[in-house]
Amino acid sequence: MNKGLETTTITYRVPYADTDQMGFVYYANYLVYFERLRNELLRRRGTPYKEWEARGILLPVIEAYCQYRAPAHYDDLLVISGWMSMAKGTRIRIDYQVQRDDSVLADGYTVHACLKRSGRPTRVPEELRMQNK
Repeated sequence: MNKGLETTTITYRVPYADTDQMGFVYYANYLVYFERLRNELLRRRGTPYKEWEARGILLPVIEAYCQYRAPAHYDDLLVISGWMSMAKGTRIRIDYQVQRDDSVLADGYTVHACLKRSGRPTRVPEELRMQNK
């Protein structure tokens, strides 16, 4: 899993709107679940993403990966966990895991560039680098 890194966990009950014609959670929604977790991870570290934007720091996704292991369904209670596995230079990587009970349904990661509002790369803020050591 996360090899001792600080983990953030949220729960999410799957609404009917998240499912497809087969009754499974639509595959793209897992990336939305990753985003929900990412926002909470930053908030729990003391600086919500909204505040980073107010400071002129943007964290666009430049890479996303998700491995689907088993489907989630309407009304499942999901446990979504994540941790910052890398924060150096101008990049951040956040790893994720989506579970129902003891079953891992999906896992993956997103990589983010750290940019100034002008679009120019900038170093990952010290607050994020320090907490990742």
